[in-house]
Amino acid sequence: MDHPQWRQGDTAAIARNFAQLDFNIFYPQTDYDGPPPNYVELELQIVPYLAAIGYKIFGVHEVFGRLISIGFSLGTVVVIAYFGRWLFESAFVGLVAALLFAIFPGSIYYGRTFMPDTAMTFFFTLALYASARTLLAPAGKTIPWKEIGCAALLALAFLAKPVSALAIVPLACIGRLRSLVVIVPAAISLWLYLREVNSHAEWHWASGITREHVIPSLLQALVSPHAFVAKSVVLLTTIPSMLSTTMLGPVGFALAVLGFLTPLRSRSNVLLYSWLVAAVLYAFVVVTVERVDYYLYPVLPLAALAGGAFIRTFAALWSEASERLQNVALAGAAVALIVVIGDNAAQIQPYYYYKRTVYLEARRLHTLLAPGALVVMAHYDPSILYYMQHKGWEEDPLLWTPFDQQSAIRKGARYFIAVEQNRFAKNAELYAWMQRFPLLPGSGIWPVYETDSAKILPGAEDRWQEFRRREKAGKH
Repeated sequence: MDHPQWRQGDTAAIARNFAQLDFNIFYPQTDYDGPPPNYVELELQIVPYLAAIGYKIFGVHEVFGRLISIGFSLGTVVVIAYFGRWLFESAFVGLVAALLFAIFPGSIYYGRTFMPDTAMTFFFTLALYASARTLLAPAGKTIPWKEIGCAALLALAFLAKPVSALAIVPLACIGRLRSLVVIVPAAISLWLYLREVNSHAEWHWASGITREHVIPSLLQALVSPHAFVAKSVVLLTTIPSMLSTTMLGPVGFALAVLGFLTPLRSRSNVLLYSWLVAAVLYAFVVVTVERVDYYLYPVLPLAALAGGAFIRTFAALWSEASERLQNVALAGAAVALIVVIGDNAAQIQPYYYYKRTVYLEARRLHTLLAPGALVVMAHYDPSILYYMQHKGWEEDPLLWTPFDQQSAIRKGARYFIAVEQNRFAKNAELYAWMQRFPLLPGSGIWPVYETDSAKILPGAEDRWQEFRRREKAGKH
């Protein structure tokens, strides 16, 4: 229930449903949109599926999901250390880049959330590292086994989250036609997966967001100068703000910028600058629409490498200084590191907050409601449904209608939970219609209506018709 509870709630529910309903990685399902199965179109659910394996053995414990994310995050730290050492021919740069990535606010926080992003970043960074080493080396005259291995890693990155497709740009720039051996099989694997999951999914999250939000915004920007300027303003203001606070922190952001403004002296500046261009284009197309900071996760490894390269400049000066100055510099660096870590932690401190009363009420309703009963929850938040351990619908009570509720009841809904009581009360029609049902004794902070046809209160239809008459008379 910590930030972002909606994404973590979905991921945790998918993991539990793998373990309890359908242990097929191609059939992920959420807890809402009616009675199960509720198959959803999302990336290949690597983290939830690994967690589900643990659930099968030890029972459902969310800590498995967090530990898996932590494992992928720590793996990325190691990959960046090797990546930086090879790219800049300096073990020092590799270690500093790994340290920077490890202490970025985004890494500290999102590196332990129950989400797919740490897995995506691990495979994305590893695929770029392995592919760069392969494509920048002379091509062999036999079967390109190394390229095939890189294609497999890139496919895992694409499948872990399609965001990692921005790797296509730097790989194409350094490998040219040779990079097709890596890119094409990975792209085909993603296409095959999406085609399979689309064939049975009810919720089309990935394609729906792209089709209904991302593409229209991009097309509008391409045909309208005003829209292009507005989108560019968001790119130049909101995106740096996200990076310089909750993702990289002020110091990390400054180091990354300075790294690109000074000579990088790497094996392939083409790789680094094309990666930067791809990240900017991706931010312009996607993140200016979906303004969520963790969508910028693929920027963190790049920022760490650039920041490590910039710090190398000072290391060169340090090596030429006297022993006394070196000791002073080391002490100053240690103090600065502690300050930076403290500031980075402060940037994401609010993300750890969750409403304990909401959690306790959700857990209480789990014991109060009939086991297995479907519910209509008047609020958008899958984490609440997750802790209730009930399935059903999550809806906006201001938009939900009596006809919607009747449809849900016919499909088995036995409770209506008014989480957002103010919005529910403003929907006069729905509020009046729901008064035909009794409140569940001991409902607590959220009124719970028992939507069982056998429990309709006496005189319910008369009261509803009276409401209709008053409504026609303009008295509502």
